[in-house]
Amino acid sequence: MRQIALSLSLAGLAFLMTAIWGGPLLRILRHYKIGKIIRVEEPGHHRVKMGTPTMGGVMFLLPVLLLNGLLNAVALIGVTSGGVGRSVLVPMAVMLGYALLGAVDDWEGIHGKRKGDGMRARTKFLFQVLLAFGTAYVLKYMMDVPELIFPGLFFEIELGWWYVPIAAFIIVAESNAMNFTDGLDGLAGLIAATAIAAFGGIALIQEQVYLARFCFILVGALFGFLWFNVHPAELFMGDTGSLSLGAVLAVIALITGQWPMLLIIGIIPLSEMLSVVIQIGYFKWTKGKRFFKIAPVHLHFEMLGWSETQVVQRFWLIGLMAALIGIGLSQV
Repeated sequence: MRQIALSLSLAGLAFLMTAIWGGPLLRILRHYKIGKIIRVEEPGHHRVKMGTPTMGGVMFLLPVLLLNGLLNAVALIGVTSGGVGRSVLVPMAVMLGYALLGAVDDWEGIHGKRKGDGMRARTKFLFQVLLAFGTAYVLKYMMDVPELIFPGLFFEIELGWWYVPIAAFIIVAESNAMNFTDGLDGLAGLIAATAIAAFGGIALIQEQVYLARFCFILVGALFGFLWFNVHPAELFMGDTGSLSLGAVLAVIALITGQWPMLLIIGIIPLSEMLSVVIQIGYFKWTKGKRFFKIAPVHLHFEMLGWSETQVVQRFWLIGLMAALIGIGLSQV
């Protein structure tokens, strides 16, 4: 109970830190004209969002890194013999690495040579893969993490060398899935916070207290970000936020060994990614026809007549129920 109380208190502190510095960050982003560029094929009412500050992922990134860095300062400098606090070093490093990649993409899309497009897709994907394989190698050979814990089995499954490519695939897939989810006010933040809280609960049950604290600090910071991001959004997280959130969610799941639960707890990002894959595949197969009105799937429902807030709230309700089911199944 003490660890639960501490984790929730840290979440509250992270929320306050994020909400307090949100205003100054907004002024900085507006001063440097770091504004969103809207795709022409998006629903027409999205055009009012043109110029809204983006790269807002920095808003929750810095408090998370600061709080976790301070809380784990002893482990970070290697004073403790057990090194239990080091379990958050990989999530922190992954979060920072993918955030930097996303920031470059955001900046290129706003002020770079490829204005409106950002980095070349192949270049961005290559860096995602390199970061993912590096992370997977660390998880396999430098951290004592369970490789696979499957619901209904009371033992860990060893994957051998297969673990590295599987873990790398999960990190890249989840990073892109969260990136596709980020398209409506508050959607990615709510979905990510719910999924991370679910894995934070699993980490608490496993007595991985440092990882659980990291999760709840991140959830609190995301709530602080959502203070500014809910409809009508004052800023967007951009790739700076979405790429890092997806990657860190995958890493958290991998550290718990319960990564198959991503198929349930992360049902919304999975659906968003699959909708894009289906749309592209169907378009090529039929030589020009579309399976959805537009992809990702949240835009499809908007085109069907759902309001933006309806899509966000209904998707979040599905994500919340999936998180509860996932936590339950993880303990079977």
